[in-house]
Amino acid sequence: MNIETATHPAEIAMQSPFEQELAMLIVTALHLEISPAEIEPVAPLFGDGLGLDSIDALELALAISREFGLELKSDDDRNRAIFANLRALADHVETHRTK
Repeated sequence: MNIETATHPAEIAMQSPFEQELAMLIVTALHLEISPAEIEPVAPLFGDGLGLDSIDALELALAISREFGLELKSDDDRNRAIFANLRALADHVETHRTK
């Protein structure tokens, strides 16, 4: 399910099973003091959203690389879109993962 196919606003806010797995990785890797369920799938990960910063992005990219075999490069022009929110990140990781 993605935003375009959601039929009800509550569906947009629900985490998919892979989003739940990735939210757990985010909370664990970054030592956040929130529950993975508190990460809204379409809320921004950076700035006013979850409040992550560039150091968090590096740590998260390393954790994703270890867990899923996907290299996220800091100079990738798509990073803003990839890291826009949990849903975008999950879609990218799920599509390009090697393990």
